[in-house]
Amino acid sequence: MTGAPITVPSGAEEETPSSSAPATAASGRTGRVLRYVAGRLLTAGLSLVAVVVAGFLLFRILPGDPVRAMTEGREVTAEQRAELRRQFGLDQPLGQQFLDYALGLLRLDLGTSFQYREPVTELILERIGPTILLAGTGTLIAALLGLFLGVRAGWRPGGPADRINTTVALFFWSVPTFWLGLLLIVLFASGRDPLPGLFPTGGMSTPGVTGTVDVVLDTAWHMVLPVSTMVAVIYAQYLMIMRSSLMDEKGADYLTTARAKGLRDALVRRRHAVPNALLPTVTLIFLNLGQVVSGVVLVETVFSWPGLGQLFYSGLRVPDLGLVQGLFVVFAASVIVMNLIADLVYPLIDPRVRP
Repeated sequence: MTGAPITVPSGAEEETPSSSAPATAASGRTGRVLRYVAGRLLTAGLSLVAVVVAGFLLFRILPGDPVRAMTEGREVTAEQRAELRRQFGLDQPLGQQFLDYALGLLRLDLGTSFQYREPVTELILERIGPTILLAGTGTLIAALLGLFLGVRAGWRPGGPADRINTTVALFFWSVPTFWLGLLLIVLFASGRDPLPGLFPTGGMSTPGVTGTVDVVLDTAWHMVLPVSTMVAVIYAQYLMIMRSSLMDEKGADYLTTARAKGLRDALVRRRHAVPNALLPTVTLIFLNLGQVVSGVVLVETVFSWPGLGQLFYSGLRVPDLGLVQGLFVVFAASVIVMNLIADLVYPLIDPRVRP
């Protein structure tokens, strides 16, 4: 017996789940990510352009004549001064000077220093190592100390630890950096009682010291006072942000659930509260990493540290337009790049802000 033919209802094919749906969702997510990254890159690029323009114009209105400063105390004729202006391009209209400067930046040419008579790029490469060593060490110690004390203060706000840590941190944060550095020199390096000459007054090394181990120990000895000054001034930023973030997390439902499961208080804090409270500090950490390149101008000046900060200060005194412009661009670019990295990394850490 032959059965009746089976008729497939019209539109049955449409009821079958489409295999292209996951691909479409993935394509849409990729598009959002690309737009997010492109937007951040565009913002960083515009910021850098604004920095270049602002830096060029700001340093042009500094008081003083670079050529006159370079020839001070020497018998120089007006013709010789005019020749120096021509060599450094100072006789050109302002628009032409900016065009030449911008084209040089595209070739990674930051110009020539008036006082050192050397390319600014070479001067920066010579000084960037000591700056990264000093500022990087200070930033790392300040971040670790601030986060550690911030957790203790924020987990039990209003307690003795919170009051003491917050008071001390805000006190040092409000103290001028140069004043604190000079005070440490007087107390620990001046050769006077009660602690005569424990540390050097400045510099990065002692003349005549040789050998790898001796050089490392000698450099660390010279770093004690400047690093202590940096840490005392900036660790309060990390402490206050970590304290505030942890206080916000304390009332979250997931912490109540964790406690209800019988987890110890210390375990709840370490495994659940602290990782989420760390998220707001990511941007601050990256921004401070960007400032590592610029160093701390006042600290390097007070302690005669041979880094970019001291180089920038010497350029401002002349004024050395080529040097201060180049350093200004490098300082700003490092902060912009680190902020860009923070914007790109933050969505990977916190799924709530993913594009």
